Amino acid sequence: MAGFSGRAEKKTALLTGASSGIGKAAALALTEAGYRVIGTSRAAGTGDVRDGIRLIPCDVTSDGSVRAAVSLAHAELGHIDLLVNNAGFGIAGAAEESSIDLVRALYDTNVLGVVRVTNAVLPIMRAQGSGRILNIGSGLGFIPAPFNAHYSGTKHALEGYSESLDHEVRAFGVRVAVIEPATTRTSFESSTVPSDAPLKAYDVSRERYLVAYGRAMAAADTAESVAETIVRAARDKKPLLRYPSGKAARQIAFARRFLPRSLFDMILRSQFGLA
Repeated sequence: MAGFSGRAEKKTALLTGASSGIGKAAALALTEAGYRVIGTSRAAGTGDVRDGIRLIPCDVTSDGSVRAAVSLAHAELGHIDLLVNNAGFGIAGAAEESSIDLVRALYDTNVLGVVRVTNAVLPIMRAQGSGRILNIGSGLGFIPAPFNAHYSGTKHALEGYSESLDHEVRAFGVRVAVIEPATTRTSFESSTVPSDAPLKAYDVSRERYLVAYGRAMAAADTAESVAETIVRAARDKKPLLRYPSGKAARQIAFARRFLPRSLFDMILRSQFGLA
């Protein structure tokens, strides 16, 4: 590919879900930081370049698509120093309001998609004797939140998966970390689907949640601020396991860790207007 000269001099990065939002911001920030970057998108063509970012097609729910994308990225980059697992979507609604099929699709993308891509990249990193994997989690991976049970479940799963994986691959020179943004102003909202079995029983509390969520969005971090955290995590000489991104995420993580459970629960329910 044109523009991919000097392979030995530059670090390389592969990002999933890089066509918009946090993924796109991270791809641009990593490029600015000196990385040669390839991003993936389900809608990308074989020769796509958008805003200077090389995009290749990849559906993280397909084993074959993942293998093909990683093989192509490896061939073009020559090595893969950094993997950012960002592809995902959300479900808006009470836990009871989502069908098993919808929840299965969520986990297939947000959790198994990460596993598929990671499993395809790890042999490359082990052979290199180095690499870093950053999984894009969420503040909802360490706190509860109403009307986000299934999305939160996928992000809690990523926390446990990432910590266990980090222990397993350190001997090969590979490290794993989780990026934990709070509410972020991105196009993620366009990839959040409503529950497919809504119930009137939740109408009042759902409306209160939406009001609280609107307040949070008004003060939300930008995708660019999360991208800064990703670059820092990619370049840290002594990587952390978790990187809360932004002031709100750091405050929430601190409160979750140090406040008594009953007090934290009371504050959270009050914030969301729950009886």
